[in-house]
Amino acid sequence: MPQSSILMAVLALALAFIPRLTFGQSATGFNIAAPTGGGKQFWTDRFVHHDWRIQRNVFTGHYRLLDGDDVRQAWGGYEACRKAFERLRVERELPPVRGKVVLTVHGLGRTRQSLAGMGKYLAEEGGFTWLNFSYASTRDSIDAHAVALGQVVDALTEAEEVHFVAHSLGNLVVRRYMAQRAQAEPEARGPKLGRFVMLAPPNQGAELAERLRNNELFRLIFGTSGQQLAVRWDEVKQRLAVPPCPFGILAGGRGEGGLNNAVLAGDDDLVVTVEETRLAGAADFRVVPALHTFLMDEPVVRQYTLRFLQHGYFVSPEKRQPIAAAEVQRPEREKGRENES
Repeated sequence: MPQSSILMAVLALALAFIPRLTFGQSATGFNIAAPTGGGKQFWTDRFVHHDWRIQRNVFTGHYRLLDGDDVRQAWGGYEACRKAFERLRVERELPPVRGKVVLTVHGLGRTRQSLAGMGKYLAEEGGFTWLNFSYASTRDSIDAHAVALGQVVDALTEAEEVHFVAHSLGNLVVRRYMAQRAQAEPEARGPKLGRFVMLAPPNQGAELAERLRNNELFRLIFGTSGQQLAVRWDEVKQRLAVPPCPFGILAGGRGEGGLNNAVLAGDDDLVVTVEETRLAGAADFRVVPALHTFLMDEPVVRQYTLRFLQHGYFVSPEKRQPIAAAEVQRPEREKGRENES
């Protein structure tokens, strides 16, 4: 066989394994079931069924279907992956997603594994159907993350209601999704919203991100969403909903004499200040002695979260600490920008 023919044959075989950059909705690629890393910063979930998921690559735009062991079962266009899932769902007798669903949403630069312990706890101790949303937090905008979250929620047609537990930036993604949902037609708004627990949410922006806005390493690592917090917060905050469902806030703080971030004003968890977490309308609020990165792993935080999802308070009805509008103060840095202008 001529050498050129051999090279063409090798190239054709290689292309069978390389995702094309554009796909029609029915397009699919030749697939050999192969293990993956499950998607870190380059893949965003567009469909989640228990631990199965269809993800979209933020660079190529193609989709893939992963099973519960993160093995790729199909790839190509979204509809092709969805059809492959429906076939496998029947073949493997996968159970439907029903009952009271709790959907966990990780923060900036993290993966869904960061909330795995929390999710398992809520499923085992509270009987919730747990789904874990994964998104390319550093490679796309908050708007794009919210659209993807909405697609996942909309597919939960058999769920009784959907609760949310989010960490850090994940809270802004949920709030943006809720704003998008409010603008949709009533018949297109998906399942009923339950309750929402916010873990260390930068509801008033993030001073630390603003201080790092000119840092090249920060820009490289935390990408679009990081820059939205750093330099575009005034624009972002206008597009976030105050949750239309009962919500509670758990902030990390070290208290007076504790380990705090010297560049931040007031009590903090080394990343977000307690005041930055506050949002008017919260049904309950608590500060726990924990660091930002590990807040969701604290036993008391898991207990508080479960109690709020079940009852609407962290400790008891009598010990609730709701946040009224008058209690939330604008950060000093925002006032300073107004004075400069």
